[in-house]
Formats: sequence, C-alpha cells, structure tokens
Amino acid sequence: MGISEEELLAAAEELLAEEPQLPPPAERARLREAAGITQARLAAALKTSTQSVKNYENGRSEPRPPRLEAYQRILAGWAAKYPAYGTPAPAATPPAPTVAVEPEAPATFSSAPAVPAEQAPDTEERPARAASRPTASSRRPAAKKAAAPVLDPRFPNGPLVVLDGDGSAYGVGGIVLECPAATIVELVEWTLREAGLGAAKLNRYGKDADPLVVLTAAAAAKLGLPDRLEDRRGLRLPEDHPVVKQIGKAKWQLTQRGFGPWPRIYRKAQGRDRQCVQLAILPWDALDDRSWPSVAEMEPADIARVLGVYAQRVLTPRGSTAVTGLELMTALRPPTRPVRDEETGNWVAGHNPGSLGTEALAPAPPEARPEHPLVHSSWDGGFLAEEAYRWTRDIDLLTAEEASLPFAVGLDLNTAFLASSARLMVGLSEPEHFIRPAFYPKVPGCWLVDLSHIELDPRLPSPFTQDGTRPTGPAWYQTHTVAYAQELGHNVEILEAYLRRETGAYLDPWHDRLKTAYAQTMADLGVTPDLTDAEFLAAMEVHKQVDPAMAAVLAAIKGTVKGGIGKLFERPQGAHYRDGEEWPAMKRPTWAPWIRNAVIAKSRVNMHRKLANMVKLTGMYPLAVLSDCVVYPTPSASPLDFLPYAASGKPIPGGFRLGSTPGLAKLEGVQSMAWAVDLMEQGYNPASHVKGGDAVFDDGE
Repeated sequence: MGISEEELLAAAEELLAEEPQLPPPAERARLREAAGITQARLAAALKTSTQSVKNYENGRSEPRPPRLEAYQRILAGWAAKYPAYGTPAPAATPPAPTVAVEPEAPATFSSAPAVPAEQAPDTEERPARAASRPTASSRRPAAKKAAAPVLDPRFPNGPLVVLDGDGSAYGVGGIVLECPAATIVELVEWTLREAGLGAAKLNRYGKDADPLVVLTAAAAAKLGLPDRLEDRRGLRLPEDHPVVKQIGKAKWQLTQRGFGPWPRIYRKAQGRDRQCVQLAILPWDALDDRSWPSVAEMEPADIARVLGVYAQRVLTPRGSTAVTGLELMTALRPPTRPVRDEETGNWVAGHNPGSLGTEALAPAPPEARPEHPLVHSSWDGGFLAEEAYRWTRDIDLLTAEEASLPFAVGLDLNTAFLASSARLMVGLSEPEHFIRPAFYPKVPGCWLVDLSHIELDPRLPSPFTQDGTRPTGPAWYQTHTVAYAQELGHNVEILEAYLRRETGAYLDPWHDRLKTAYAQTMADLGVTPDLTDAEFLAAMEVHKQVDPAMAAVLAAIKGTVKGGIGKLFERPQGAHYRDGEEWPAMKRPTWAPWIRNAVIAKSRVNMHRKLANMVKLTGMYPLAVLSDCVVYPTPSASPLDFLPYAASGKPIPGGFRLGSTPGLAKLEGVQSMAWAVDLMEQGYNPASHVKGGDAVFDDGE
C-alpha cells in the first residue's frame, strides 16, 4: 500500500511534537559529575529541589515541561563536552593486540581514581589510546555479563585484565588479549603501549584511571615472582630481589609501598602522557576473602567480570576495598582545579572548593589520639571517643516474659554508615578553639559537655557512649551526639569547643555513587525496592546463590563503605613505631578523623532513635547491639510478625523497616532465646554472634 507525502509529514510532525527524551538515570548522574556540578547547583539552575535532582538521577521521577526541556539542554551540552560514554572510536586507529571476544561483548567501563601525590608522580591526563576492533571467538567461555558496559574510545579494552600463565589476558565483556610479556617490565610496557586499558575520570578536575593488571599464580610465577611473600610484616619484595632490580634498571619506579600485593609501577610524566600501571598479585592475597569472597579462586574470565563490574560502578581497584573507598572520595572531590594566575595570566593548580585540599589538616587535640605528635605529652584534656555500639543489656534487666520467648532475632541495617554519610556536613578547614560557646546543632565540630545528668531507660543503651553506659562526667562529643541530647529535651551547656568555619557535604558524591552501586548490584541479585516485605525476606534468603559473582561485588561494595570510613582515621602501624612520631597516613589530605567521627556519631544516634521508637511502637527492648545489628527477643522467627505495621499493612515510619535501601533493615539471623540468654550470662554479646563477629571498620591493611 502506498504512503502519501502528507502522511509522512504528519508522522514527522508527530515525532517532533513528542516530549524530549532524556538519557538513562545513571548517565544523567555521570554527565553531571563529569562536569563537576553538584546536585544542589543543578537544582538551583532548574529552580527545583536537590531531592528532585536526586530522584531524576536514580529513576524515581522525571522532570515535567518546561523544566524537562531545560534539563535536556543541559545534559545535551554536557554530553557534547564529555562524550566518554557511548562515543564510537575514531576511524583511523593503529593496530591493537590480538584479541578474542564473545560476540555480544561491547567495550569498556568508565571510572577513575585520582593519583595522590605521595603515591605516584604528578601527572596529567593521558591522550586517547587507539586500538582496532576486537576479533572473533574466545578461548575460554566467559561468564554472563551483569550489565552492559559503556564505550570509551580511549580505552577500548576496559579498565583491567586478568593475566593467566599462558599469556591470555581476560578483560571485561569476554575480551581476551594475547600478552607476550615475559618479565614485569615487558608487562608494564605492553599494558601502556598496546593493551588499550584504562578508565575515564569521574570528575572534570580529576585524572583518568591507570590500567590494572591482575596476575594469577601461574602468571606471577612466569614473570619471576615467588609464590608467597617471605616478608609477612612489610608485605613487599626485598630491594635486592631480581624483579625489583629489573624495574629500577629499566628506569621505572615503585611507590613507597614497594612491590607488594598491589604494586604501582610508574615513570614521571612526559607532558600530558601518564605512565603508570597498577598490578594485583592474587597469590599474595591481593583479593582478600573478607571483601572479595571466593573471587581469587574463580576462573580468570570470572575474576575479570567481578572486578570489571566493580570498576564500572565504583572505581578501578587501587588496593584493598578500604584503600579504594578512600581513593573514591578523592576521585569524586579532586583537591585541585585550574585557576588563572592574576599576575601571569597562566592557568595553575588551585584549591578545589568542597575538597580536602592537597595538605593534611591538623585535627583538634580531642580529635587526635595520645600517640599523635600534636598532643603527645602535652595534652591532658581528654579525647573524643565516637565509636559504633558494642552493647549488651544487663542480664538482671531481662524480664521473665522476655526470657520465656522462643526466639532471638537479629536485624541488620543495610550499609548504615553509607546512609549516615548522606547530606552530612563536615569541617573542611583548620579547627578553632572556643570557650563556653553557644551550641549550634548545624556546626560540625567537637564539644566538651557534661551529659552525665541525663537519665534514660537502662533497657536501652545510652546514645552517648560506645558501650551504652551512662557518662560519668564532662567529655568530648561530636555535634550529632550533642544535638541528640538536645533533641531528647535536655539542656546542654558547652564548656569548650573546637569548630571549623569552612564546612561542606564532602561525602555526598561518594554516598551517591556507592548507593547507586549497591542498589544496582542488589537488583542483579533479585532484590529491588519494589518488593513487598515478604518478597524481600524471600529474596534475601537466596540472593547470594543467584549469582556468586555479583554477590562478591556486593561484598566488595560493603567493604568499600566501611573500609573507606575507617581509613579516614588510619592509626600508626608497625612494631618499630613509637608514640609521638609521625606516621605516613597522618600526612595525607584524606586523614580526617573528624569526618569519621561525624559518620559514626550520626549512625549511633540514628540507631538509638530507632530503638526508642520501637519501644513506643511495639514495647520491645533489645538484648544487644553491635554496630548496625540489633537483637530482639521475639515470639516469632519472622520480622513480619513483630515489626510495626499499620492496619493497612504498610510499615510504620520511625522504627525498623525491611527493605533493600541503605538504612533499612534485613533479617541477619535467628537463634533460640535460650542461646541468647546463655551468651549474656557468660558476658558475650549475642549480636556479635548473630552478625558473625564482623569488624565495625576495617582499614584494609
């Protein structure tokens, strides 16, 4: 049947009249971050709220005209400037290494850590690397993909490869490269010149990620590395090892950490060309089982899949998940940006507002520890001790009715510390000392105040101490703790305070990226926010068996959260350290104990608020709390039978609620009440056994 010109024109007009289409939510967030624009600033430009922008970027809502057209125009402009995702590679490209690839595997992931000055040379962004299109069929079947990767023409083969002993380098999406290297030096040069590896920066002022090469035991042996490190304390090869000497002879350098499980090998930059490669040595426990469960035992293609998804959603690994969590903060909040020198007119590196800068800030004396040089032998004013809960109820306060209940049920808050980092204002400048100031609940800092007069129900832990006991006199507290005392209706009279004038939501982009990564990975495992509570419990029972690779990614994301926060206050290590000496961690800009204090204080206060609300809503008191896990005596093994629900069946806000969102609860474990009572009588914390004895924070060292 023929089609008239009028019909074609009418169809064209109909298409033109449709509402403009926006890119996917994740791409909207990526474009904004690449432009270095905060959600608050974009919200101001669109004349809407910051929460609305968050909703646009997580897919919960869409803008309406005329805001829709303005938002589309902004995104289109950013897409033209930052075309890292979805841009086809240039036509004229030199040959790439021999490649085998699954037919459905497209290309690379995009993520980028910034390189701290103390670990690698000050380098500029690497020019685009070109490579030819991969060719047919894999030598080993690749595991199924978790998510379709996105294309960056500069890094056609993704952020990383896993090198096996036969020279096969397994990349993301089923790619297999042929690596001819027989030495570490040859491997580094092949990686930089031929492999086409790397990932784009996460912030316009950051730097592209350096390529990561993971070595299996067979590959490590082929390249002359021992099967284990003899130096179990220093975790590095000795300076006289042939591989280390070979690296130096070829004019390459190692960072201060030396050649350990995560060595970085580099040369000083030549112009804008970066020359740095990250290695991960699997037989040396580079992927420890706590954060990467069973990953080191997987086939190389499956390891590449796990690490590739993590690199796409979080960051190309730079070390332990703790190290990567800290590097992610810097990648999203680079310390410098280009500024024009008024005298010369040249562009120079200047402070990037909202970041921690390039120099470590000194803590206030109460925020340090006795071994810190600032306070060693010269400070006797006490120290702030904001830590997560480790509390067990006094066995004498357990009623006969509670003891007769059949079950002890543990509830665990999903990534509670990540939830607490959202919209968290922290200090970004040097502390200033004040005597008897008024208390300002929105000013981050530490306050000397006596909260011992506050009497609370002893069946609940005190919100002011880690062990839940009542304070005994004046002590230093972070702002959130003091503000909660005021919220409970008690007078707070400040004796002293250390406050910072410059503040900001430093962790916001870190929170947003990790929250999105967590939600995407949970969805891969069949756990989504739209499930009913009963469906959620059923999905959580089997989610680790749905896809072990994605379960490992989920564990790594959780380790990134806790480890990154813990790394903000890394303490001195090593048998030779003496109190009063400086240690390497305290010299980096991201050594910021006051930020860690703020996250933990907010988390502990949030936990106490939920515990108190549960008493009001259900009359239930906890047996024990460990960090983000609470154990209750219950009449049923199912939380559906004792959590607070309205007559309509909807959860009542305030208490514990089930769900996959950070800050909501999941079922951690069920035991008999007799078991819990027996532990309490022996002085043990039932929550630590329900939770499996997880460390509250792990700095990954």
